[in-house]
Amino acid sequence: MRLPALRLPVLRLPVVRPPSFSGRLHDPRTATAIGRWLGTALAVCFLTGLFSHVLQHPPAWLAPYLPPRPVWGYRLTQGLHVGVGLAAIVLLFAKLWAVYPRLFVWPPVRSVRHALERLSVAVLVAAAVFQVLTGLLNIAEWYPWPFSFVPVHYAVAWVVAGSVLLHLAVKAPVIRAHWRRRSAGTRALPDETRDGPDRRALMLGLGAAVGTVTVTTVGQSFTPLAPLDLLAPRHPGYGPQGLPVNRTAAAAGVTQAALRDWRLEVRGPAPYRLTLAELAALPQRRVRLPIACVEGWSADAEWAGVRVRDLLERAGARPGAGVRVVSLEVAGAYRVMEMGREYAEDPLTLLALRLNGEVLSVDHGYPARIIAPNRPGVLQTKWVGRLEVL
Repeated sequence: MRLPALRLPVLRLPVVRPPSFSGRLHDPRTATAIGRWLGTALAVCFLTGLFSHVLQHPPAWLAPYLPPRPVWGYRLTQGLHVGVGLAAIVLLFAKLWAVYPRLFVWPPVRSVRHALERLSVAVLVAAAVFQVLTGLLNIAEWYPWPFSFVPVHYAVAWVVAGSVLLHLAVKAPVIRAHWRRRSAGTRALPDETRDGPDRRALMLGLGAAVGTVTVTTVGQSFTPLAPLDLLAPRHPGYGPQGLPVNRTAAAAGVTQAALRDWRLEVRGPAPYRLTLAELAALPQRRVRLPIACVEGWSADAEWAGVRVRDLLERAGARPGAGVRVVSLEVAGAYRVMEMGREYAEDPLTLLALRLNGEVLSVDHGYPARIIAPNRPGVLQTKWVGRLEVL
């Protein structure tokens, strides 16, 4: 007796196929056209960010020689850094849209060279997305991560720069072939001729998007466009005494008791102390200087106070001396700040007591703060308690 054969159900696994892309303009010509803009934006961000980092954290050998002129230098470079960085977000995602089908090529790795190329692209994309998105959150002063933003942002900027150079070296033949309207040969390729109008429309739309982002954010540093400052996190005219405030006295831990018994202490070969009334009785200077923040906003203001170099000379400082400034802040990365001799001796560098004709408000650094030309806002120390001759 033969038993009937058992028929077991056949388990059919779904076949995984790479996605197929029918959209046009995911081609080298489009990627090269967008890449020109994006590469320029990343270069501007890198150079202006490097300048900002050197001003905030100068190496010891360079600190005495940092220039206080032009007075608007930091305002311009940091305004460019943030403005171009916001535009780079649009350009970066447009570039990724143009090339994303290549992320799904099959097989994913065809050779050692191809594997290295894909690895370099992965590093470039990850680092660039990290930079623009964390930079965006930084200008909004929102830090949902456990690391310190400044050193990590600076380090990853070098990773982006290196990845871009490596990518350019690997893709040089493709970039060269598609840099102009006609490819390497004498005639345009068929797809370039067919897609020309669509590509021009894409680039015009991309330019309009970049222009819209720029016009609605750059007013925070370029004050003629301040009325259009709709998307930026700061408005240059909003805040006590007509200036924004990033860090309030309450956030810095500056108490009324500390201000009530305030004396300015100046340490040097001939140390001394001054009350606020005695400080106000010294010769006062008025200067008009911009204050520019690392978040990209800036604004002009009129400041009045005592020249720092006069205070240092009274303490017996020799020509060429620098100064260390100590704030009443309880804690903070910039509670102690140093200025090299170029800043300390500049006649525009003040221990300011008044802002726009009024006594400093407590959130703007009452009773005294530093204001110096071509200087990041985080180094314009508020609630100054002590000056030390270096």
